[in-house]
Amino acid sequence: MNTYGNNDVIKSLCSQLSENSHIEPSLYEKFHVKRGLRRSDGTGVMAGITNICNVHGYIVNEGEKEPIEGKLVYRGYNINDIVSNIEKEDRFGFEETAYLLLVGKLPTKAELDRFTEYLSSIREIPENFAVDMIMKAPSKNIMNKLARSVLALYSFDEEAENMSLQSEMQKAISLIAKLPVIMTTAYQVKRHHFAHESMVMHPIRPEESTAQTILSLLRTDRQYTKEEAQLLDILLMLHAEHGGGNNSTFTCRVLTSSGTDAYAAYAGAISSLKGPRHGGANMKVMHMLEDFKENVKNWEDEGQVADHLRKVINKEANDHSGLVYGMGHAVYTLSDPREKILKRKAMELAKGKDIESEFRLLDKIETLTPEIFKQEKGSSKVMCANVDMYSGLVYKMLGIPSDLYTPLFAIARMAGWSAHRMEEMLTCGRIIRPAYKAIAKPNEYVPIDKR
Repeated sequence: MNTYGNNDVIKSLCSQLSENSHIEPSLYEKFHVKRGLRRSDGTGVMAGITNICNVHGYIVNEGEKEPIEGKLVYRGYNINDIVSNIEKEDRFGFEETAYLLLVGKLPTKAELDRFTEYLSSIREIPENFAVDMIMKAPSKNIMNKLARSVLALYSFDEEAENMSLQSEMQKAISLIAKLPVIMTTAYQVKRHHFAHESMVMHPIRPEESTAQTILSLLRTDRQYTKEEAQLLDILLMLHAEHGGGNNSTFTCRVLTSSGTDAYAAYAGAISSLKGPRHGGANMKVMHMLEDFKENVKNWEDEGQVADHLRKVINKEANDHSGLVYGMGHAVYTLSDPREKILKRKAMELAKGKDIESEFRLLDKIETLTPEIFKQEKGSSKVMCANVDMYSGLVYKMLGIPSDLYTPLFAIARMAGWSAHRMEEMLTCGRIIRPAYKAIAKPNEYVPIDKR
């Protein structure tokens, strides 16, 4: 029974806290505090150095921020080149991407084969893990279950506190291998416990890639096409890494800098990714799409779409946040390279199908938002669609339930998190400890009988 809203003690405590928590917004400027570790022009405060990834969306010329086409670079390799070559060679690329991020170089065919075989050989989760850690405590949210399961794996690792490079690499690869199994198991348990549907557990097929494994374990009949698996594979590649400053990766690096173990650091990263301002944004886009579908009579009518968009921006529709989910990015200005790839793939997959109308509706929202946002808010900020605009729709096309949109993000990003954790351990050597300006005035302690 939910008593949170009815508990007088809690109500009183919250009321007092609210009264004592106000911070005047002008103080941030007065004390030169960069909220969100970002400057007033949106550029990030430099907090570290990395060899892993470059997220490039603007240049600063004589103090002025100039928009440019976005670039995403993994270990010096442009993501467009990685994806296009994988497509040309008609093969799966997530394993190669994970290898590149972890090691810092592209593998030879022999190295990739050995790495892929090793991943497959360690996919199985520990004996009784599914029963004890997943089935006995079903979760309505799969991200929470992923975080709990990662923490629980600590208990199954005799070398959990061993932080040698070899041990860290072993843990990283083990989690990259096992997270798809944990995710699909947690989803089956959720369906059974909360929706009273059949729970189907398939054995792992060692010959399948990560993307194939996910579809194979998820679907009751285990059937999928090569094209479906390759599309999911591209999604995993695009989500595998996005620089050291994104919230979940920075969380992982902050936790790592404290000297904590790998399982604690990765569980923290998963918890960060769950947030709707981060990995959970793809779900927000799909909820927003449903709002447009329900409230716009003619999806092809640009004027009707624009009218509802104005309501969304003015906090009169959708979730009343004023946000157009899937639009805007902290770094990218003119374009998000991940979005461009996904939009192309979504267009190919949707063409001639019922879902094409939903794709065109999202396309209209993407096209109209910058100008309408400028009209309504007077903002001159350059705005582009981000990866979340079409990722949820692609997942929907693949028949993947919405519960798994963000967990799939986590499965992919595990490769990036582990690369950053090991880089932090190898190169930094200091605990991350930024400062906060204290503004509370001194108070004289008052004895309890005089308050």
